[in-house]
Amino acid sequence: MNTMTHKGYAATIEYSDDDGCFIGHIAGIKDRIGFHGESVTELREAFEEAVEDYLETCAAIGKEPQKPYSGRLMLRIPPELHASIATASQVSGKSINQWISGVLAQAARY
Repeated sequence: MNTMTHKGYAATIEYSDDDGCFIGHIAGIKDRIGFHGESVTELREAFEEAVEDYLETCAAIGKEPQKPYSGRLMLRIPPELHASIATASQVSGKSINQWISGVLAQAARY
């Protein structure tokens, strides 16, 4: 997966044929922060500027900036799947967390 990132924040990017430019938004946070550029270079600069501005604005108003993700993921799965995962992780010599992280990274092409 190709992702534009800066200081731990990632961007979702689309191309607007009507506007003739790339439009992006900071992903993974509830605040809606957009940016745009006519080239990849302009888009990257605008993205980095948007992240920096977001962090500076949060500091100025005394707000804690939202973190894209904590790294903790809670999910419910069927007991049979849990057992299969536990067996697969044990056979591979990894903890369940390590095994699942590897499988998810491979599936997400991280």
